[in-house]
Formats: sequence, structure tokens, C-alpha cells
Amino acid sequence: MINTYQYDTDSDEIRILQITDPHLFKDAGSELLGINTCASFNQVLTEIQASLFQADLVLATGDLVQDSSDEGYLRFCEMVQPLGKPVFWLPGNHDFQPKMNELLNKSHGNICAKKQILAGEKWQVLLLDSQVFGVPHGSLTEYQLDWLHDKLKAEPARYALIALHHHLLSTHSAWLDQHNLRNANELAQILAEFNNVKGIVYGHIHQAVDGIWNGYRVMSTPSTCIQFKPDSNHFELDTLQPGWREIILHGDGRIETYVRRIQQASFLPNMSEDGY
Repeated sequence: MINTYQYDTDSDEIRILQITDPHLFKDAGSELLGINTCASFNQVLTEIQASLFQADLVLATGDLVQDSSDEGYLRFCEMVQPLGKPVFWLPGNHDFQPKMNELLNKSHGNICAKKQILAGEKWQVLLLDSQVFGVPHGSLTEYQLDWLHDKLKAEPARYALIALHHHLLSTHSAWLDQHNLRNANELAQILAEFNNVKGIVYGHIHQAVDGIWNGYRVMSTPSTCIQFKPDSNHFELDTLQPGWREIILHGDGRIETYVRRIQQASFLPNMSEDGY
């Protein structure tokens, strides 16, 4: 139970916020493709706190920092502290895990490094590391797959929500789909042994998706900074605003979820830039 977080509640509902892909920098004034990522992340957090959704837990699903800087990771810790709820993290392809492990594994307010959350009496949330160092695509190691299998097997009476960074469903964008989870078939083989996995959430693709993969509900969430245009074979940015996802896990195994986008500000990328 060393790597397990127990969230006790009398409620039949577990309410989760997913934030993803903030791409923070050492310098708070730095931009990614024309958007100040610190400012856009701050706006997302401001509107989350002003909303009526009262979260129990927060999932930060990777690409927290763009430039591997201490300052970026420490700024992330500082910015999410006002949420006042435990913030669980996993790495994305842009993250530098030595820094994450050094800085985010320490006690920084409400940051929590544990990867298994036993939420109430009915649910568990499992956070997977799909990073392949130095490349954009993802893969789950044998260790990650074995760990997932063991945690699902150990809690047969609990419904499961799985979180990772890389995407499973095609985005119908050739440039982006080459950066997917490469061994998704191995993940499917693990999951096939169990009937209690109710959903999978991820980031990475900077767009909202709510679909079905191998019979499982899969959901991706807008970035808190730039957005990628769907159904585009070449790299293309979208003008949709930064956002986040609200998730309600019900005691009967249902997942209720909504994507929200900022309303009180506007961030527009530099559409002439073609790199990421």
C-alpha cells in the first residue's frame, strides 16, 4: 500500500478534475506557438475555482513542463495549490522524469506522487507512465503492464478508471497519430481479463474526444494552452479555447463527464507557426 492513496468519503460519487498539457516554462512569460502557457493555465485554474464543480481529486495527465526546468515544475506546484485538493500526476512525452521525481515526489502542498487511488468504496483510479524518453510516441513497459494487472486483480470489487498520457483512438490526423500509444494491443490484452474497467482518460492530443476503444470508454481533454485541429493530416492549430474535464464516478459504475473551456478570456495561437 506504499504507493496507494486512500480517499475516504461517505458519498456515492467521486468527483475528479482532469487538467492536462500545460507546457509550462522556466520563464513565466514564455510562449508556445504564440500562447503564454502560464497565463492560459492560470486562467483555467481561475475559472475552475469559480465554477460550481466541487472536485475531490485532480488528475494532471502529463506535459506539465515544456523545457525540463526546475522553475516550471515548481511553478506547477504553486499554481495548483489553491485548488485545495490532492493533485496526482503522470508524465507526458515532453516531461523530464528525473526532475519530476526529484521535485514532485517531495511534499509540495497538495501534490501527490501515488499512482493508485482507492476512491471511496467503489472505485480505484490507476495512473500509468506511457513515456518513451526522447520521442513523442508512447509505450507501456512490461513493468507498467504487470503493475496494472496486479492492481486490477487485487481490487475485483472496485470499478476502475485508468489515466495515461498517450492516446488510443485515432485522431484522423496522420501527423498526430504517429505519436500514439504504440503497444495499445498489449494494454487491451491486460484489460480483457477484467470486467470492471469503466473508462480511460488521457491528454497529449490537445483536443476533446469521448469515444469507444475496444469496448472501453476513452476520453481525451483539451490542453490548458494550445489546441490541435482535429481531422488534419498536417500540423494545424485550432482556435478553440483552453479547457479541462470534469468527471463524476457514480457508485453503480457510470461515468458522467463534461469538457469545459474558459469563458472569461481568449487565447489565440500564432497560426503561422508550424512547429511544436
